Amino acid sequence: MGFYINGREIGREHPPYIIAELSANHNGSLERAFETIKAARDSGADAIKMQTYTADTMTIDSDREEFMIRGGLWDGYKLYELYKWAETPYDWHKAIFEYAASIGITIFSTPFDESAVDLLESLGTPAYKIASFEATDLPLIRYVASKGKPIILSTGMCSIEEIREAVSTVYDAGCKDLILLHCISSYPAPIDQANLLQMSCLAERFNTVPGLSDHTLGTTVSVAAVALGACVIEKHFTLNRSEKGPDSEFSLEPFELKRLCQETFDAWSALGTSSFERQKSEEGNKKFRRSIYFVKDLKKGDVISTTNIRRIRPGVGLAPKHFDQLIGKRLKKDVTYGTPVCWDLIEE
Repeated sequence: MGFYINGREIGREHPPYIIAELSANHNGSLERAFETIKAARDSGADAIKMQTYTADTMTIDSDREEFMIRGGLWDGYKLYELYKWAETPYDWHKAIFEYAASIGITIFSTPFDESAVDLLESLGTPAYKIASFEATDLPLIRYVASKGKPIILSTGMCSIEEIREAVSTVYDAGCKDLILLHCISSYPAPIDQANLLQMSCLAERFNTVPGLSDHTLGTTVSVAAVALGACVIEKHFTLNRSEKGPDSEFSLEPFELKRLCQETFDAWSALGTSSFERQKSEEGNKKFRRSIYFVKDLKKGDVISTTNIRRIRPGVGLAPKHFDQLIGKRLKKDVTYGTPVCWDLIEE
């Protein structure tokens, strides 16, 4: 199963694809957005991802209680206020896409309505991300899928039936390249609720490449996910958490993203294969396994007993499994202390 974004193949045979999520961590500054994109590239990320919306395409400016956020990181905000604070202006997008291309890092985005898709198409986006909160917006998914670009879809909060509907919508609209990201839509997500075993179940059930959109703090869960087969890791990224932004609290800083890239690569490298072939690094130590040695000087015709042979290191003599078979046999040659046992020394 091949899956490509900008020529980079994604799958179990390749190093994990690391997406740094810019989201609202530009903190209202285009220059900071550029700096964050460069830091993501320098830290080893494969791609930077944006979010394409305005407060008006996301919600309406209402004071009704259901439009208020109660509890959590954004307690007390109206939805409209939060998205106004966090939005990336549409007129920044062209400059951001051009800057990412100029420094050699892949960029794509999460659209939240059809106007966002149209904008991203005009910029030549190589892929789309569907956010967990939009995973049930089947008309939006259908419109995105109709563009024929690879889709990465987060499954946070979704039931299995909702995931099935989203997947069917993607394929029915003509998109053939889909990755499902396991996701816990909590900000930050508790590590003990990461539920990573669901990731492989998703991939198997829907025959997609496995991945993780990770909202936990730190890098542990992402590294564990790669050990369980994740081919894509998405993490929010900021230059500095102390410069408070909408998503900064659960975002990685540059030194952490660099560590994530290295540790996930190491975890992938460690997976190897399921075969039992001896690894090259073991070859030099094979000779230090146990084998059978004579531990006394013996004459031709002497009988071998448990007092004159032992199973010791190194592994030059007969394998230990032959020990009982040798007891009671006679020698056909003289041997000295420290001679490895071999069949040529034993009478038939």
